[in-house]
Amino acid sequence: MSRVAVYTGTFDPPTLGHLDLIRRAMRLADRLVIGVANNSSKSPFFTMEQRVALLRQEVAAIEGDIEIREFEGLAVNFARANSLLVAVKCGGHSHSGQSTCDKGMQIDLSTFRSVRIDPAARRVWATGGTLLGQIDKETAPHELVTPLGTVSHTGVGGLTLGGGFGRIARKFGMAVDNLESVDIVTADGKLVHASASENPELYWGARGGSGNFGVVTQFEFKLHPMKREVIAGQVLFPLAKMRDMLTLWGEYAPTAPDELYVDPTVMQPPGNAPGMAMLQVCYCGAPADAEKALAPIRKLGPVKDTIKTMEYVQVQRSQDSTDTRAIASYLKGGFVGKVPGELVTAMVDGFHGDPRRTTVLFFQHCGGAGSRIADDATAFAHRYAIGNMMAVVAWPIGDKDASVHIEAARAYWKTLEPFTRGFYVNDMAREVTAKDINENYRGNYQRLVALKTKYDPTNLFRLNANVTPMKA
Repeated sequence: MSRVAVYTGTFDPPTLGHLDLIRRAMRLADRLVIGVANNSSKSPFFTMEQRVALLRQEVAAIEGDIEIREFEGLAVNFARANSLLVAVKCGGHSHSGQSTCDKGMQIDLSTFRSVRIDPAARRVWATGGTLLGQIDKETAPHELVTPLGTVSHTGVGGLTLGGGFGRIARKFGMAVDNLESVDIVTADGKLVHASASENPELYWGARGGSGNFGVVTQFEFKLHPMKREVIAGQVLFPLAKMRDMLTLWGEYAPTAPDELYVDPTVMQPPGNAPGMAMLQVCYCGAPADAEKALAPIRKLGPVKDTIKTMEYVQVQRSQDSTDTRAIASYLKGGFVGKVPGELVTAMVDGFHGDPRRTTVLFFQHCGGAGSRIADDATAFAHRYAIGNMMAVVAWPIGDKDASVHIEAARAYWKTLEPFTRGFYVNDMAREVTAKDINENYRGNYQRLVALKTKYDPTNLFRLNANVTPMKA
Protein backbone atom coordinates (compact mmCIF):
# COMPACT_ATOMS: atom_id res chain seq x y z
CA MET A 1 0.00 0.00 0.00
CA SER A 2 1.45 3.40 -0.99
CA ARG A 3 1.99 6.09 1.61
CA VAL A 4 0.47 9.48 0.76
CA ALA A 5 1.23 12.67 2.71
CA VAL A 6 -0.94 15.79 2.57
CA TYR A 7 0.59 19.18 3.45
CA THR A 8 -1.46 22.37 3.55
CA GLY A 9 -0.61 25.99 4.26
CA THR A 10 -0.85 29.52 2.90
CA PHE A 11 2.76 29.55 1.60
CA ASP A 12 2.68 33.33 1.66
CA PRO A 13 5.42 33.25 0.49
CA PRO A 14 7.01 29.77 0.36
CA THR A 15 9.93 29.64 2.82
CA LEU A 16 12.97 27.45 3.43
CA GLY A 17 11.05 25.94 6.35
CA HIS A 18 8.26 24.85 4.00
CA LEU A 19 10.75 23.27 1.62
CA ASP A 20 12.49 21.42 4.45
CA LEU A 21 9.17 19.92 5.56
CA ILE A 22 8.40 18.92 1.97
CA ARG A 23 11.76 17.13 1.67
CA ARG A 24 11.19 15.32 4.95
CA ALA A 25 7.68 14.30 3.88
CA MET A 26 9.05 12.82 0.66
CA ARG A 27 11.45 10.68 2.64
CA LEU A 28 8.49 9.16 4.49
CA ALA A 29 5.87 9.01 1.75
CA ASP A 30 5.57 7.73 -1.81
CA ARG A 31 3.44 10.69 -2.87
CA LEU A 32 2.87 14.22 -1.53
CA VAL A 33 -0.21 16.34 -2.15
CA ILE A 34 0.28 20.03 -1.28
CA GLY A 35 -2.78 22.20 -0.73
CA VAL A 36 -2.38 25.99 -0.94
CA ALA A 37 -4.93 27.59 1.35
CA ASN A 38 -6.87 30.80 0.92
CA ASN A 39 -5.09 33.56 2.79
CA SER A 40 -7.87 34.75 5.05
CA SER A 41 -5.52 37.08 6.95
CA LYS A 42 -5.28 39.33 3.86
CA SER A 43 -1.49 39.47 3.79
CA PRO A 44 -0.13 41.91 1.17
CA PHE A 45 2.39 39.42 -0.22
CA PHE A 46 0.97 37.26 -3.01
CA THR A 47 -2.29 36.18 -4.62
CA MET A 48 -3.34 32.53 -4.68
CA GLU A 49 -2.17 32.18 -8.29
CA GLN A 50 1.22 33.72 -7.50
CA ARG A 51 1.72 31.48 -4.46
CA VAL A 52 0.90 28.33 -6.43
CA ALA A 53 3.29 29.38 -9.21
CA LEU A 54 6.10 30.19 -6.75
CA LEU A 55 5.64 26.90 -4.93
CA ARG A 56 5.76 24.92 -8.18
CA GLN A 57 9.01 26.69 -9.02
CA GLU A 58 10.54 25.99 -5.61
CA VAL A 59 9.68 22.27 -5.48
CA ALA A 60 10.73 21.55 -9.07
CA ALA A 61 14.16 20.40 -7.92
CA ILE A 62 12.77 18.03 -5.24
CA GLU A 63 12.58 14.46 -6.41
CA GLY A 64 9.36 12.54 -5.98
CA ASP A 65 5.67 12.46 -6.87
CA ILE A 66 4.45 15.91 -5.77
CA GLU A 67 1.08 17.41 -6.68
CA ILE A 68 0.12 21.03 -5.89
CA ARG A 69 -3.52 22.08 -5.67
CA GLU A 70 -5.54 24.99 -4.40
CA PHE A 71 -6.78 23.97 -0.96
CA GLU A 72 -10.53 23.55 -0.63
CA GLY A 73 -10.82 21.10 2.21
CA LEU A 74 -8.17 18.94 0.55
CA ALA A 75 -7.04 17.08 3.66
CA VAL A 76 -10.59 16.58 4.91
CA ASN A 77 -11.80 15.33 1.54
CA PHE A 78 -8.88 12.91 1.31
CA ALA A 79 -9.58 11.52 4.78
CA ARG A 80 -13.30 11.15 4.11
CA ALA A 81 -12.78 9.50 0.72
CA ASN A 82 -10.41 6.95 2.25
CA SER A 83 -12.40 6.39 5.48
CA LEU A 84 -9.45 7.44 7.61
CA LEU A 85 -9.39 8.11 11.32
CA VAL A 86 -8.60 11.85 11.62
CA ALA A 87 -6.64 13.69 14.30
CA VAL A 88 -6.29 17.48 14.21
CA LYS A 89 -3.19 19.00 15.80
CA CYS A 90 -2.67 22.65 16.64
CA GLY A 91 -0.39 23.06 19.67
CA GLY A 92 -0.23 19.38 20.64
CA HIS A 93 -1.46 19.88 24.22
CA SER A 94 -4.08 17.12 24.24
CA HIS A 95 -3.58 15.27 27.54
CA SER A 96 -5.60 12.34 26.21
CA GLY A 97 -3.48 12.15 23.05
CA GLN A 98 -6.27 13.04 20.64
CA SER A 99 -4.17 15.34 18.45
CA THR A 100 -2.49 12.24 17.04
CA CYS A 101 -3.56 8.75 16.06
CA ASP A 102 -2.32 5.36 14.88
CA LYS A 103 -3.24 4.03 11.43
CA GLY A 104 -5.02 7.24 10.55
CA MET A 105 -4.36 10.76 9.32
CA GLN A 106 -3.11 13.74 11.31
CA ILE A 107 -4.08 17.17 10.02
CA ASP A 108 -1.17 19.16 11.40
CA LEU A 109 -1.89 22.90 11.59
CA SER A 110 1.47 23.79 13.15
CA THR A 111 2.70 25.50 9.96
CA PHE A 112 -0.57 27.42 9.58
CA ARG A 113 0.20 30.28 11.95
CA SER A 114 -0.44 34.00 11.52
CA VAL A 115 -2.04 36.86 13.44
CA ARG A 116 -3.73 39.99 12.11
CA ILE A 117 -4.95 42.79 14.36
CA ASP A 118 -7.24 45.79 13.85
CA PRO A 119 -6.63 47.98 16.92
CA ALA A 120 -9.33 50.50 16.00
CA ALA A 121 -12.00 47.82 15.67
CA ARG A 122 -10.56 45.92 18.65
CA ARG A 123 -10.43 42.67 16.75
CA VAL A 124 -7.74 40.03 16.20
CA TRP A 125 -7.72 37.17 13.68
CA ALA A 126 -5.57 34.06 14.12
CA THR A 127 -5.19 31.16 11.72
CA GLY A 128 -5.90 27.66 12.95
CA GLY A 129 -2.41 26.60 14.02
CA THR A 130 -1.51 29.78 15.89
CA LEU A 131 -0.12 29.60 19.41
CA LEU A 132 -1.48 31.77 22.21
CA GLY A 133 1.80 33.57 22.73
CA GLN A 134 1.77 34.80 19.15
CA ILE A 135 -1.56 36.51 19.72
CA ASP A 136 -0.44 38.10 23.02
CA LYS A 137 2.74 39.36 21.34
CA GLU A 138 0.79 41.15 18.60
CA THR A 139 -1.89 42.67 20.82
CA ALA A 140 0.30 43.83 23.74
CA PRO A 141 1.94 46.82 21.98
CA HIS A 142 -1.56 48.25 21.45
CA GLU A 143 -2.46 47.70 25.12
CA LEU A 144 -5.19 45.30 24.00
CA VAL A 145 -5.84 41.71 25.14
CA THR A 146 -8.12 38.76 24.68
CA PRO A 147 -8.23 36.10 27.42
CA LEU A 148 -6.39 33.02 26.16
CA GLY A 149 -4.91 30.38 28.43
CA THR A 150 -1.96 30.23 30.80
CA VAL A 151 0.78 28.56 28.70
CA SER A 152 1.98 30.49 25.66
CA HIS A 153 2.71 27.48 23.44
CA THR A 154 -0.86 26.18 23.70
CA GLY A 155 -2.68 26.08 20.36
CA VAL A 156 -5.57 28.49 19.90
CA GLY A 157 -7.75 25.76 18.38
CA GLY A 158 -7.92 23.20 21.16
CA LEU A 159 -8.09 25.81 23.89
CA THR A 160 -10.92 27.82 22.35
CA LEU A 161 -13.11 25.02 21.05
CA GLY A 162 -13.24 23.45 24.52
CA GLY A 163 -14.01 26.69 26.40
CA GLY A 164 -10.75 28.49 27.13
CA PHE A 165 -9.78 29.57 30.64
CA GLY A 166 -7.04 32.14 31.25
CA ARG A 167 -5.45 34.51 33.73
CA ILE A 168 -7.71 37.39 32.72
CA ALA A 169 -10.83 35.35 31.93
CA ARG A 170 -12.46 36.29 35.23
CA LYS A 171 -12.28 39.92 34.09
CA PHE A 172 -13.11 39.55 30.37
CA GLY A 173 -14.80 36.15 30.04
CA MET A 174 -13.57 32.87 28.62
CA ALA A 175 -12.12 32.47 25.13
CA VAL A 176 -15.50 31.28 23.83
CA ASP A 177 -17.12 34.44 25.22
CA ASN A 178 -14.74 36.56 23.17
CA LEU A 179 -14.93 34.54 19.97
CA GLU A 180 -16.64 36.60 17.26
CA SER A 181 -16.42 34.20 14.34
CA VAL A 182 -14.76 31.08 12.94
CA ASP A 183 -13.92 29.81 9.47
CA ILE A 184 -14.29 26.04 9.59
CA VAL A 185 -13.78 23.24 7.08
CA THR A 186 -16.64 20.86 7.76
CA ALA A 187 -16.76 17.13 7.04
CA ASP A 188 -17.95 17.70 3.44
CA GLY A 189 -14.76 19.68 2.73
CA LYS A 190 -16.53 23.05 2.49
CA LEU A 191 -15.19 26.19 4.15
CA VAL A 192 -17.98 27.70 6.25
CA HIS A 193 -17.99 31.07 8.04
CA ALA A 194 -19.90 31.08 11.33
CA SER A 195 -20.77 34.10 13.48
CA ALA A 196 -23.75 35.53 15.33
CA SER A 197 -25.25 36.63 12.00
CA GLU A 198 -24.06 33.86 9.64
CA ASN A 199 -24.60 30.18 10.45
CA PRO A 200 -25.35 31.15 14.07
CA GLU A 201 -26.07 27.61 15.25
CA LEU A 202 -22.65 26.39 14.12
CA TYR A 203 -21.15 29.46 15.81
CA TRP A 204 -22.91 28.46 19.01
CA GLY A 205 -21.59 24.88 18.79
CA ALA A 206 -18.02 25.94 18.06
CA ARG A 207 -17.93 27.77 21.39
CA GLY A 208 -17.40 24.79 23.69
CA GLY A 209 -18.41 21.86 21.47
CA SER A 210 -14.82 20.65 21.12
CA GLY A 211 -13.60 19.77 17.60
CA ASN A 212 -16.80 17.99 16.63
CA PHE A 213 -17.74 20.07 13.60
CA GLY A 214 -14.57 20.39 11.56
CA VAL A 215 -11.16 22.02 11.27
CA VAL A 216 -11.14 25.70 12.20
CA THR A 217 -8.83 27.61 9.88
CA GLN A 218 -9.39 31.05 11.39
CA PHE A 219 -10.58 32.51 14.71
CA GLU A 220 -11.75 36.08 15.24
CA PHE A 221 -11.65 37.44 18.80
CA LYS A 222 -12.75 40.71 20.36
CA LEU A 223 -10.06 42.70 22.18
CA HIS A 224 -10.19 44.65 25.45
CA PRO A 225 -8.11 47.60 26.62
CA MET A 226 -5.57 46.61 29.29
CA LYS A 227 -2.21 48.02 30.32
CA ARG A 228 0.79 45.94 29.35
CA GLU A 229 1.73 45.38 32.98
CA VAL A 230 -0.12 43.32 35.58
CA ILE A 231 0.70 42.40 39.18
CA ALA A 232 1.65 38.75 39.35
CA GLY A 233 3.78 36.13 41.06
CA GLN A 234 3.56 33.46 43.75
CA VAL A 235 3.17 33.17 47.49
CA LEU A 236 4.78 29.97 48.76
CA PHE A 237 4.07 27.95 51.90
CA PRO A 238 5.53 24.79 53.40
CA LEU A 239 3.58 21.63 52.64
CA ALA A 240 2.45 21.59 56.28
CA LYS A 241 0.21 24.58 55.46
CA MET A 242 -1.60 22.78 52.64
CA ARG A 243 -4.86 22.56 54.60
CA ASP A 244 -4.81 26.20 55.64
CA MET A 245 -4.00 27.38 52.12
CA LEU A 246 -6.72 25.32 50.44
CA THR A 247 -9.28 26.37 53.06
CA LEU A 248 -8.37 30.01 52.52
CA TRP A 249 -8.66 29.66 48.73
CA GLY A 250 -12.00 27.90 49.00
CA GLU A 251 -13.36 30.78 51.09
CA TYR A 252 -11.89 33.61 48.99
CA ALA A 253 -12.17 32.27 45.42
CA PRO A 254 -15.95 32.83 45.03
CA THR A 255 -15.85 36.44 46.24
CA ALA A 256 -12.49 37.63 44.90
CA PRO A 257 -12.68 40.63 42.55
CA ASP A 258 -12.95 39.77 38.86
CA GLU A 259 -9.52 41.30 38.27
CA LEU A 260 -7.85 38.72 40.53
CA TYR A 261 -6.93 35.23 39.36
CA VAL A 262 -5.54 32.85 41.99
CA ASP A 263 -4.48 29.26 41.30
CA PRO A 264 -3.63 27.05 44.29
CA THR A 265 -0.98 24.40 43.62
CA VAL A 266 0.44 21.65 45.83
CA MET A 267 3.45 19.74 44.55
CA GLN A 268 5.68 16.93 45.76
CA PRO A 269 8.75 16.58 43.50
CA PRO A 270 10.43 13.21 42.90
CA GLY A 271 13.32 12.05 45.03
CA ASN A 272 13.66 13.53 48.48
CA ALA A 273 13.02 17.17 47.58
CA PRO A 274 10.62 18.94 49.96
CA GLY A 275 7.04 19.49 48.88
CA MET A 276 5.46 22.92 48.62
CA ALA A 277 2.13 24.68 48.49
CA MET A 278 1.63 27.93 46.61
CA LEU A 279 -0.88 30.43 45.31
CA GLN A 280 -0.14 31.70 41.81
CA VAL A 281 -1.55 35.16 41.24
CA CYS A 282 -2.38 37.53 38.39
CA TYR A 283 -4.11 40.85 39.10
CA CYS A 284 -5.15 42.96 36.10
CA GLY A 285 -7.00 45.76 37.86
CA ALA A 286 -6.03 49.23 39.03
CA PRO A 287 -2.66 49.10 40.82
CA ALA A 288 -4.04 51.23 43.64
CA ASP A 289 -6.51 48.46 44.50
CA ALA A 290 -4.03 45.58 44.31
CA GLU A 291 -3.01 45.50 47.97
CA LYS A 292 -6.60 45.20 49.12
CA ALA A 293 -7.25 42.34 46.68
CA LEU A 294 -4.05 40.51 47.67
CA ALA A 295 -4.32 40.99 51.45
CA PRO A 296 -6.40 37.83 52.12
CA ILE A 297 -3.88 35.51 50.45
CA ARG A 298 -0.96 37.02 52.34
CA LYS A 299 -2.44 36.68 55.81
CA LEU A 300 -1.17 33.09 56.17
CA GLY A 301 2.39 34.37 56.26
CA PRO A 302 4.08 32.86 53.18
CA VAL A 303 7.73 31.85 53.38
CA LYS A 304 8.28 33.52 50.02
CA ASP A 305 6.35 36.21 48.13
CA THR A 306 7.38 36.97 44.53
CA ILE A 307 4.38 39.11 43.57
CA LYS A 308 5.44 42.20 41.62
CA THR A 309 4.61 44.28 38.57
CA MET A 310 5.31 42.31 35.40
CA GLU A 311 4.63 42.45 31.68
CA TYR A 312 1.49 40.42 30.96
CA VAL A 313 3.24 38.65 28.07
CA GLN A 314 6.01 37.62 30.48
CA VAL A 315 3.44 36.24 32.92
CA GLN A 316 1.80 34.26 30.12
CA ARG A 317 5.15 32.57 29.46
CA SER A 318 5.99 31.97 33.11
CA GLN A 319 4.54 28.43 33.23
CA ASP A 320 5.76 27.28 29.82
CA SER A 321 8.49 25.10 31.29
CA THR A 322 5.98 23.15 33.40
CA ASP A 323 4.53 21.54 30.27
CA THR A 324 4.82 17.76 30.49
CA ARG A 325 6.03 17.00 26.95
CA ALA A 326 9.47 15.80 28.04
CA ILE A 327 8.06 13.40 30.63
CA ALA A 328 5.16 10.97 30.87
CA SER A 329 2.09 12.16 32.77
CA TYR A 330 -1.48 11.32 33.67
CA LEU A 331 -4.22 13.79 34.66
CA LYS A 332 -7.69 13.59 36.17
CA GLY A 333 -9.84 16.69 36.55
CA GLY A 334 -13.27 18.06 37.33
CA PHE A 335 -15.15 21.26 38.13
CA VAL A 336 -16.09 22.31 41.65
CA GLY A 337 -18.74 24.84 42.59
CA LYS A 338 -17.53 25.13 46.19
CA VAL A 339 -14.76 23.85 48.43
CA PRO A 340 -16.33 22.37 51.58
CA GLY A 341 -14.25 21.21 54.52
CA GLU A 342 -14.78 17.59 53.54
CA LEU A 343 -13.10 18.22 50.17
CA VAL A 344 -10.17 19.94 51.84
CA THR A 345 -9.75 16.93 54.15
CA ALA A 346 -9.87 14.54 51.18
CA MET A 347 -7.28 16.60 49.29
CA VAL A 348 -4.91 16.72 52.27
CA ASP A 349 -5.33 13.16 53.53
CA GLY A 350 -4.95 11.59 50.08
CA PHE A 351 -1.98 13.64 48.89
CA HIS A 352 1.05 11.36 49.00
CA GLY A 353 4.28 11.86 47.13
CA ASP A 354 6.51 9.12 45.80
CA PRO A 355 10.25 9.39 45.07
CA ARG A 356 9.64 7.83 41.62
CA ARG A 357 7.32 10.59 40.36
CA THR A 358 6.07 14.16 40.66
CA THR A 359 2.68 14.50 42.33
CA VAL A 360 0.61 17.67 41.81
CA LEU A 361 -2.80 18.94 42.87
CA PHE A 362 -3.92 22.28 41.44
CA PHE A 363 -6.90 24.41 40.47
CA GLN A 364 -7.67 26.85 37.69
CA HIS A 365 -9.63 29.76 39.13
CA CYS A 366 -12.97 30.17 37.31
CA GLY A 367 -15.99 32.39 37.93
CA GLY A 368 -16.09 36.15 37.51
CA ALA A 369 -17.37 37.43 34.16
CA GLY A 370 -17.59 33.91 32.75
CA SER A 371 -20.04 32.86 35.46
CA ARG A 372 -22.52 35.58 34.53
CA ILE A 373 -23.30 34.01 31.16
CA ALA A 374 -26.16 31.55 30.74
CA ASP A 375 -25.28 27.84 30.45
CA ASP A 376 -27.01 27.64 27.07
CA ALA A 377 -25.55 30.86 25.61
CA THR A 378 -22.64 28.78 24.29
CA ALA A 379 -21.99 25.05 24.11
CA PHE A 380 -19.79 25.35 27.22
CA ALA A 381 -22.19 24.56 30.06
CA HIS A 382 -20.18 24.81 33.30
CA ARG A 383 -20.65 28.43 34.31
CA TYR A 384 -21.29 27.48 37.96
CA ALA A 385 -17.66 26.43 38.57
CA ILE A 386 -15.34 28.39 40.82
CA GLY A 387 -12.45 26.09 40.00
CA ASN A 388 -11.19 23.36 37.71
CA MET A 389 -9.53 20.87 40.05
CA MET A 390 -6.80 18.61 38.65
CA ALA A 391 -4.60 15.83 40.03
CA VAL A 392 -1.48 15.00 38.00
CA VAL A 393 1.35 12.52 38.29
CA ALA A 394 4.44 12.61 36.08
CA TRP A 395 7.35 10.20 35.69
CA PRO A 396 10.35 9.69 33.39
CA ILE A 397 9.61 8.49 29.88
CA GLY A 398 10.71 4.90 29.57
CA ASP A 399 9.64 3.82 33.04
CA LYS A 400 8.89 0.12 32.67
CA ASP A 401 5.83 0.18 34.92
CA ALA A 402 3.72 3.25 34.16
CA SER A 403 0.62 1.56 35.57
CA VAL A 404 1.74 2.08 39.17
CA HIS A 405 1.78 5.85 38.62
CA ILE A 406 -1.55 5.92 36.82
CA GLU A 407 -3.24 3.81 39.48
CA ALA A 408 -1.93 6.12 42.21
CA ALA A 409 -3.54 9.10 40.47
CA ARG A 410 -6.80 7.24 39.97
CA ALA A 411 -6.94 6.15 43.61
CA TYR A 412 -6.42 9.74 44.78
CA TRP A 413 -8.97 11.07 42.31
CA LYS A 414 -11.54 8.54 43.48
CA THR A 415 -11.62 10.37 46.84
CA LEU A 416 -12.00 13.79 45.16
CA GLU A 417 -14.39 13.06 42.31
CA PRO A 418 -17.55 12.96 44.49
CA PHE A 419 -17.09 16.69 45.08
CA THR A 420 -16.94 17.52 41.36
CA ARG A 421 -19.66 18.30 38.85
CA GLY A 422 -18.61 17.71 35.26
CA PHE A 423 -15.16 18.11 33.73
CA TYR A 424 -13.24 20.34 31.34
CA VAL A 425 -13.19 18.60 27.95
CA ASN A 426 -9.68 19.92 27.23
CA ASP A 427 -8.38 17.90 30.20
CA MET A 428 -10.46 14.76 29.94
CA ALA A 429 -8.83 11.39 30.41
CA ARG A 430 -8.71 8.91 27.53
CA GLU A 431 -10.90 6.39 29.36
CA VAL A 432 -13.90 8.76 29.61
CA THR A 433 -16.98 7.04 28.21
CA ALA A 434 -19.52 8.32 25.68
CA LYS A 435 -22.09 8.45 28.49
CA ASP A 436 -19.75 10.62 30.57
CA ILE A 437 -19.24 13.03 27.68
CA ASN A 438 -22.94 13.23 26.84
CA GLU A 439 -23.81 14.04 30.45
CA ASN A 440 -20.98 16.57 30.62
CA TYR A 441 -22.61 18.71 27.91
CA ARG A 442 -25.59 18.89 30.25
CA GLY A 443 -28.63 20.67 28.80
CA ASN A 444 -26.78 21.46 25.59
CA TYR A 445 -26.29 17.86 24.51
CA GLN A 446 -29.34 17.35 22.25
CA ARG A 447 -28.66 20.64 20.46
CA LEU A 448 -25.10 19.48 19.83
CA VAL A 449 -26.35 16.14 18.48
CA ALA A 450 -28.51 17.98 15.94
CA LEU A 451 -25.52 20.10 14.87
CA LYS A 452 -23.25 17.08 14.62
CA THR A 453 -25.79 15.26 12.49
CA LYS A 454 -26.01 18.22 10.11
CA TYR A 455 -22.28 18.96 9.72
CA ASP A 456 -20.61 15.59 10.36
CA PRO A 457 -23.17 12.80 9.89
CA THR A 458 -20.52 10.05 9.57
CA ASN A 459 -18.55 11.22 12.64
CA LEU A 460 -15.36 11.88 10.66
CA PHE A 461 -14.18 14.18 13.46
CA ARG A 462 -14.34 11.94 16.52
CA LEU A 463 -11.00 12.37 18.28
CA ASN A 464 -12.43 15.00 20.64
CA ALA A 465 -15.09 15.21 23.35
CA ASN A 466 -17.20 13.37 20.83
CA VAL A 467 -20.87 13.88 20.16
CA THR A 468 -22.33 10.96 18.22
CA PRO A 469 -24.57 11.98 15.30
CA MET A 470 -28.04 10.51 14.92
CA LYS A 471 -28.19 7.51 12.62
CA ALA A 472 -29.81 8.07 9.23
